[in-house]
Amino acid sequence: VGDGVNDAPAMANATVGIAMGAGGSDVALETADVALMADDLRALPFAVGLSRAARSIIRQNLWASLGMVAFLIPATIFGFAKIGVAVALHEGSTLLVVANALRLLAYEHRRGAI
Repeated sequence: VGDGVNDAPAMANATVGIAMGAGGSDVALETADVALMADDLRALPFAVGLSRAARSIIRQNLWASLGMVAFLIPATIFGFAKIGVAVALHEGSTLLVVANALRLLAYEHRRGAI
């Protein structure tokens, strides 16, 4: 955790580097993995919770999109689905993946969740 030029090398070598505040040095903000835009460490649990929620949603979206492709390719090759229907289903699944990811915009941290 740091906000200055002298903190950048430590953040580069850290597992997770966290820069504090928008007023931090550009080097620290560029080097860090996470940038907290306020000088308040109480935002750290929110950032950790949000990253865990994001990882979960990314996994859900990967399974949904790969599952749809795994279904559509054989269905199209063997003639069970016409190419137009396959494209429409694929694009529909893409919209579902995007809608699922948009849930992160409504994320609220629960106390004691970490």
